[in-house]
Amino acid sequence: MTVARSLLLFGLAALAEIGGAWLVWQGVREHRGWVWIGAGVLALGAYGFVATLQPDAHFGRILAAYGGVFVAGSLAWGMAVDGFRPDRYDVTGALLCLVGVAVIMYSPRGA
Repeated sequence: MTVARSLLLFGLAALAEIGGAWLVWQGVREHRGWVWIGAGVLALGAYGFVATLQPDAHFGRILAAYGGVFVAGSLAWGMAVDGFRPDRYDVTGALLCLVGVAVIMYSPRGA
């Protein structure tokens, strides 16, 4: 259950951070205004909170592992929302990052 909870929290964190950054991007670069920017800032704040809910107590480990989730999630967001089509190098890099997540977060460790 701990791994499932951790993966769910990583997914929520990615949604909040990537979605928040996208909203800010839309507000600034696409001239959609302050409401979009404000919503993005709130989502980015939610990301910071969600990260604290991870079962592991080590900030550095959580953020390092989340980096891999962010890479893969950003490519997926681009595909789903902006019509981005990753090439084989994008996909390979994202898969390597997700392997890194698994190694960092879910490898057995001694006491």
